[in-house]
Amino acid sequence: MSRLAAFALMLVFLSGCGGGGYLPSVPNSLSSLEIQELVAEASSAHALPPGLVRAVLMAESAGDPTAISSAGAEGLMQLMPGTAASCGIDPFEPASNVDCGSAYLKSLLDRYHGNVTLAVAAYNAGPGAVDAYHGVPPYTETRAYVERVLSTYRSY
Repeated sequence: MSRLAAFALMLVFLSGCGGGGYLPSVPNSLSSLEIQELVAEASSAHALPPGLVRAVLMAESAGDPTAISSAGAEGLMQLMPGTAASCGIDPFEPASNVDCGSAYLKSLLDRYHGNVTLAVAAYNAGPGAVDAYHGVPPYTETRAYVERVLSTYRSY
């Protein structure tokens, strides 16, 4: 296999199966049942659709509670340290992370009057970017993220 073909295959794999789902399972991932229970509790507490919370969680961490992004986001819902601190939680404790991330997602849905696309874009790029561009920012990563989350959400 050529290096270019191998690289392309790796990009498809890392982009969540070509943008149509979420990141592939990783060794530290929680079981589907554990994720379902965490999502059910947090979505109920924050009046969110469970499928939306699960789609964000899977796009963010593939269910790995030890995930850390290159930007420093941590845990299942990939909370930035300031967000985790504002919730007063350990970002690597699964239930607390999903609860805090769900509260943040709910605040974004409220901010954007229930517009799921804008809330998901803001979860990824920040509300400042969504506000500045009056919609989904033209960032390749954010556009792919929004499509991946919404596609997964629709499939639940």
